[in-house]
Amino acid sequence: MDEQPEPVQEPAPESGGGLDRRAELSEFLRTRRARLKPEDVGLPDFGRRRVPGLRREELAQLAGVSVAYYTRLEQGNGNNVSAEVLDAIARALRLSDAEHAHLTHLAKPKQHKKKPVARSQQVRPTLRHLLDSIDSVPAYIVGRRSDVLAWNRMAAALFGDWAELPPAERNWARLVFLRPDYRDLFVEWDQKAKDMVGYLRMDAGCHPDDPQLSALVGELSVKSEDFRRLWAAHDVKEKSYGVKRMRHPLVGELTLSFETFRLVDDAEQSLITYHAEPGAPSAEALRLLASWGTDATRSGARASTPSE
Repeated sequence: MDEQPEPVQEPAPESGGGLDRRAELSEFLRTRRARLKPEDVGLPDFGRRRVPGLRREELAQLAGVSVAYYTRLEQGNGNNVSAEVLDAIARALRLSDAEHAHLTHLAKPKQHKKKPVARSQQVRPTLRHLLDSIDSVPAYIVGRRSDVLAWNRMAAALFGDWAELPPAERNWARLVFLRPDYRDLFVEWDQKAKDMVGYLRMDAGCHPDDPQLSALVGELSVKSEDFRRLWAAHDVKEKSYGVKRMRHPLVGELTLSFETFRLVDDAEQSLITYHAEPGAPSAEALRLLASWGTDATRSGARASTPSE
């Protein structure tokens, strides 16, 4: 028999115009529970269910907590929950490491020192010099909310000259969801979009009181149906490494490996690099882009625009 959920109290809004942490915690747990089937966790399935996924009582049983306790947590009340209980719930939900960290951030937020709301993100001059010295590999630095903070000439040749954009638009989420040329640039755009939302979700878990992040999510939700759909899934992902296929208007398709290096002195900033396998066609394509420099995207844009 399905458990009868306790009446859900509307969480109090977070101060400062940020995202509602309690609502985020509630929806995250609901979506993680909904994706599991009884057979996934070794439980018998006794027929048709009114809603997909495990019942609360089944999840509570797997985690070794009472149904009432888990219900309160799923309603967004993470006060006084222990790390041991969160670990047990994470195991029961089969959470990834990134999802486990996200759950912890939502249920037991760290107390951050008060910082100015409009605090700008600064890149150390030595890091800018490092980017300038890397002349054969596209590289850039991203900060909070996936804002693009600094980049080298090769990154401009590959992704477009971000210097031509207003600072507020130098943001990967805006680029991916609001710029048609970026939809064309990434061969597997759907996966890129999903990854992008996962990064923002992780950021939201760490900084739910960030009004700029809340405003970004609101803007993208209004302007992009794809973003609304992916945001509602509550999937999270850490920036790491992998392979991206791109279709550049000048040099055609490239298959590039990317690496993420989180800065030791500022965990909110990461250095991202792209490189091709030595001797591969993509390596030659990068060499050609390097010869074009920041003119590559402009020339490519002209080449891909039909003449009148």
